[in-house]
Amino acid sequence: MRERPLADLAGSQTAGGKRSTKREQILGTFLKQEGHLSADDLFDLVRRQHPGVGRATVYRSLQWMVARGVARKVDFGEGRSRFEPTYRHPRHFHLICTVCHRSSEFLSSDVEAVMEEIADERRFSAAQVIVQIVGTCEECRTGASSGPSTSAIDGSTTALVFARDALRIAIATERSGLQFYTRAANITRDARGRSVFQKLATEEKEHLGTLEKRYKELLAKDPQLESRPTFLFFKGAAHGLFAAGAERLGKGVNDLEALLIGIKCERGSHNFFKKYGDRFEDSEGKQIFLEFAEEEREHRDLLISEYRALRKRQGGRPRPSRATRPAAAKPRR
Repeated sequence: MRERPLADLAGSQTAGGKRSTKREQILGTFLKQEGHLSADDLFDLVRRQHPGVGRATVYRSLQWMVARGVARKVDFGEGRSRFEPTYRHPRHFHLICTVCHRSSEFLSSDVEAVMEEIADERRFSAAQVIVQIVGTCEECRTGASSGPSTSAIDGSTTALVFARDALRIAIATERSGLQFYTRAANITRDARGRSVFQKLATEEKEHLGTLEKRYKELLAKDPQLESRPTFLFFKGAAHGLFAAGAERLGKGVNDLEALLIGIKCERGSHNFFKKYGDRFEDSEGKQIFLEFAEEEREHRDLLISEYRALRKRQGGRPRPSRATRPAAAKPRR
């Protein structure tokens, strides 16, 4: 997504027809900040550079930013609201410590899926979702100083950890894809089908090298990035989206069935990365997911084309192998 000019975010004109320069000044200051600011925090920051801006103007601008989706309003149990920029910052949920009032950010596909299911069941159109887990952080609970593996994820750290986790999921999927296509090439008897699997295995290996290089470059930006806690929680994705498919290949499938399993894996992978890539706000993590979704779409289309060609060469679909044939129903007594 192309970065929008500051004036576009602030609105080109006020109701009176004049450009709201004060709003632009407040917005510009707000978007440069990291983490969660109270209205008073933002007012103090704005006044340092723009002494003519009043407190009431800052408050009104914050409410306008929340209404426009430029800012999120959060409550950490301190008796006052805080605000964080949404622009180029991934949507997320919060863990909130009631002792030190610090927050740590995370995102879970499983939590989102449950909320969507509930909203759909009730035919409810959700405009905003706020998830907060309130409790006590490890440092306040044990008195031990938290290291990178237990420290809070917040502000600028979120973007880096988000990109790190997105790359980890992509790398795991690429590794499982390499295993799948290597195994598929070894068991496929049809020469053309085998060459397709070999081609995809080669591409997966090349892409894996590119992703691993990108991962090392990302780690160079923060010496502690590798050990920071997880931000993205995607159940089943940590081991790669082709892992189950690779396991099925070991159960004696024929050439057509191997292609069908590959199509299913690629379709599921494409849908996964596209679905969540579209939901993420503009960030490196979003870019990683959408790039990977496009790659998986191309692989899926290639496998579908080869499946149709193989069926045509064989003059129809052969009988499924014993490993994938549905179990016969037990006779009723």
